[in-house]
Amino acid sequence: MRRLALPLALLLALGGLADTAGATVKRTAECQGDWLPATPTAAEVMKGEVAFLDLPPVKVGQDVDWRTNPYKNRSWGMVFHSLRWMGRLVAEYENNGEERYLARATEIAQDWVKDNPRGRPASPYAWAEHPIALRAPALVCLSRHVDAKWLKDSLSEHARVLGDDRLYEWGHNHGIDQDIALLGIGCRLNDRRWQDHAIKRLTKTVKLDIDSQGALMEQAPRYAIYVHDRLKVAMTNLKDCGRKVPGDISARWSKLSGFIMHSTNPAGFMVPIGDGGADHEPSGFPNPSERVKVFKAGYVYGRTDWAKPESAFYSIRFGPGTKYHGHEDHLGLTYYAQGRDVLVDAGFHSYEPTRYRYWTMSPEAHNVPTVVGARFRPRTATRLSRTAYDSGRQRYRLTDKAYGVSRTRSVLVNHDEDVMAVLDGAGGGKKVRNIWRFDPSLKLVSNSGGKVVLADGKFKVSLVQLSGCKPVSGQKVERGGRLGWVSPSYMAKNPATTVVSPASASLLTVIVPGTDQPKVSCAGGKVTVQTADGAVGFKASIF
Repeated sequence: MRRLALPLALLLALGGLADTAGATVKRTAECQGDWLPATPTAAEVMKGEVAFLDLPPVKVGQDVDWRTNPYKNRSWGMVFHSLRWMGRLVAEYENNGEERYLARATEIAQDWVKDNPRGRPASPYAWAEHPIALRAPALVCLSRHVDAKWLKDSLSEHARVLGDDRLYEWGHNHGIDQDIALLGIGCRLNDRRWQDHAIKRLTKTVKLDIDSQGALMEQAPRYAIYVHDRLKVAMTNLKDCGRKVPGDISARWSKLSGFIMHSTNPAGFMVPIGDGGADHEPSGFPNPSERVKVFKAGYVYGRTDWAKPESAFYSIRFGPGTKYHGHEDHLGLTYYAQGRDVLVDAGFHSYEPTRYRYWTMSPEAHNVPTVVGARFRPRTATRLSRTAYDSGRQRYRLTDKAYGVSRTRSVLVNHDEDVMAVLDGAGGGKKVRNIWRFDPSLKLVSNSGGKVVLADGKFKVSLVQLSGCKPVSGQKVERGGRLGWVSPSYMAKNPATTVVSPASASLLTVIVPGTDQPKVSCAGGKVTVQTADGAVGFKASIF
C-alpha cells in the first residue's frame, strides 16, 4: 500500500486532473445516475468510512488496504472492489464544484490500480467478473474529469477483460452489467469494435434471460427489478452513444414489467421465490390486465383483484431444473388471503457458503411434498400437466420424478370463500409427506385429530389433512428447531411455525383462512368445507 494524499496543486501540476479552477463543473451522464450507491455518502467516504449491505460501517482510512473484508462476506468484498463508492465522490464534485472530492476519488482509483494488477491483485474480488463490470462505469465517470495515462490504460485493460467471451455470463444479469460496462468504455474511448461487441452480445443475453412472455429466466423474480433497471440504463447509454437500441432488447424489457407485477402480492411485495427476500417492493410498474397468469418459465400466479390489499394471491412453482438464483422449490406454493400472508417460503438469507444458506435452497425449506424412502434428485424439471380455471376458482396439476418415481401435486384455489386444497401423491407404492410453513406471526393454537389451528390475534387459519376421505392425524409442528425458519430479508433468520405431515399414500391438505372451525367433511369422493363466509365443495381428486 502507498499513501496518495497528494496536494491538489501538485496533482494539477502533474496533469492528473483537468484544471477546472474557477469554472462551473459540467454534470455528465456518466457520473449522474442510479448506478450510484445510496451508501456510503460522499461525506462518509471523505472520512475514510464505508458501509455496504446494511452492515456496520468500516474504517478504511486514507491509505486503503484492498485486502479489507472485515465480515468475510462475499457480497461486501464485491461491492468494495466495484469502486462505485469512489464514483459517488466524482458525482459530488459535479454537484458542488469542490475539487477535494475529485482529488480524493483520484487517489482511491489510482491506489486501486496500483495495488491490484491482474496477475497479483490484493484480493480475489478485484478481478472477479461482476466487480469488473460494476467498476468500469465508475472509472469511465472519473475519466470525464481526469486525463491521465494510468486511467486510460486501466480502462483499456478493463475493456479487454470485459470483451473476453470466456469470462462472460450469458443469459444472466452479470452479463448485462458486463455489456453496459464494455459499451461505456467503447463510447468513452470511441472504439467501435467494443461498442459493436457489447451490443451484439447484449441482444443475445437479453433473449436468453427474458423469455417471450417477459419472464426472467434466473429463477428469482426479485432480480427482474434489477434487470429492468439495468436494461433501462443500457438503452439510455446506447442512445447517448449514438447507437440504435435493438428491437429485441426494448420488446423484452417492456414485457418484463408484467412479470414483475404478477410476482407481487396485494401488499406490494414480491413473492420470495429463489434468491429473493420478502422485502422487495416494486414501484412504478403498471398492473397487467390478467388476474391469473401461467409463465412457461415455471410460475403460476393468481389473484382476485389488483386494487384491493385484502384480495387473495398465490404462487406455484414448476419448470426447468434449478439454475442461477433458483432453489429446489418445484411444486412449492405460497398463499396470501384476507390481507395477509398465510403460507410463505423460507426466503433468501445471503450468498455466504453456510449450512443455513444451503438449507434455504433445499426442498424442505419450501411448501412441497417429499417421497418417503426415496432419494431426491437435484435439478429435476417439473411439468404443469393440467389447468382449469375461471375467476372464482383455479385448478392445476403438476408432476415430476424428482425422487425417481412419479410425484404429483394437484392444487385448487377457491376465492370469495377462501380455501386452498392440495392433493399430493407418488407412484411406485411410495408414501408422501409434506411441509407447510406459515407466516411468522401465526402461532400454534391447537393440534389434534388431523386439524392444526394457528392464530395471530383475531386472525385464525386452519390446516386439515385427509387421506382417502379419512382424517390423517399425527402432524408435527416446529417453530425454530430444524425446519421452522424463514429469512424475510438479507442475513435475517426468524422462527416460523411449520407443520410436517405424517407419511401417507396420499395427502389432501385443506387450508382455510379466517376460521378455527372450518368443518371439513368428505363423502362419496366430494369434500365440503364450511368457511366463515359459506360452504365450498370440490372433488377429493381436485380434478
